[in-house]
Amino acid sequence: MPDRLRGAVCAIGNFDGLHLGHKALLAAAAEAGARLGRPVGLITFEPHPRSFFRPDAPVFRLSPAGLRRDLAAQHGCGVVAELPFDAAFASQSAARFIDDLLIGQLDVAGVAVGADFAFGRGREGDVALLRRVLEASGRVMLVVPPVVDADGIAVSSSRIRNALAAGDVALANSLLGHRWQLRGEVVHGDKRGRLLGYPTANMVLSPDNQLRHGIYAVRLRIDGIWRPAVASFGRRPTFDDGAPRLESFVFDFAGDLYGQTLDVEFVGWIRPEEKFADMAALVAQMDRDSAEARRITA
Repeated sequence: MPDRLRGAVCAIGNFDGLHLGHKALLAAAAEAGARLGRPVGLITFEPHPRSFFRPDAPVFRLSPAGLRRDLAAQHGCGVVAELPFDAAFASQSAARFIDDLLIGQLDVAGVAVGADFAFGRGREGDVALLRRVLEASGRVMLVVPPVVDADGIAVSSSRIRNALAAGDVALANSLLGHRWQLRGEVVHGDKRGRLLGYPTANMVLSPDNQLRHGIYAVRLRIDGIWRPAVASFGRRPTFDDGAPRLESFVFDFAGDLYGQTLDVEFVGWIRPEEKFADMAALVAQMDRDSAEARRITA
């Protein structure tokens, strides 16, 4: 455990995507930390518990571990503990989670959790148990209600995953409270883009990524600068129907990006992926897509 977590007020949860509901948890922990003069921390789990219990159906991760830590830091929480969610962790009792981890190892000043937080073997522990034990030892217990959208529907990681699977970047970003990001290494592709006048930075995404295949307006962070781009995610039906790949053409940029790990943020949806009869039709559509992406990212 990071030493800086001892005595902290800690927000606890999966924090996949760090959406508006998660930010409310962090804000509650930060307010209590400021009042008590204690640091603020985040306790989360790796891998995602659903992936542990159902390895045959891995979760579409909105923000894998490294990106999640960076997002937490961007929102004022620089101390993150990622607990290994394995068989031993899953089988521990709720009492042990509180007594050994929260009180014994961390000596928390308080915790912030969602109203539906459950923990311990078989999800036997709930917020009522956590409140009873922590407050009996003079610690702060914060239960944060769900954050809802304009229609009164709770913000959740599942809703954001479903929105991205439908290509609804606008909805996903509104629920996140920031633009959805992914992180990947630029790899060598078939280099067809160069022949078409659109050299691309290619990334192979995680197999659990369920983003809708199509064309997007995006921005890539290159050397600390966010640069506008147009991106295609899919199987390239005009050519080979191969494995899904993200191909980004960065506007007004020339440079070697191979081997670099870059962040990509999604600004808007343009159109579904489609197959073209010939290269001329494809290039004409790419010209239109680029113009639209420039407009969206302006």
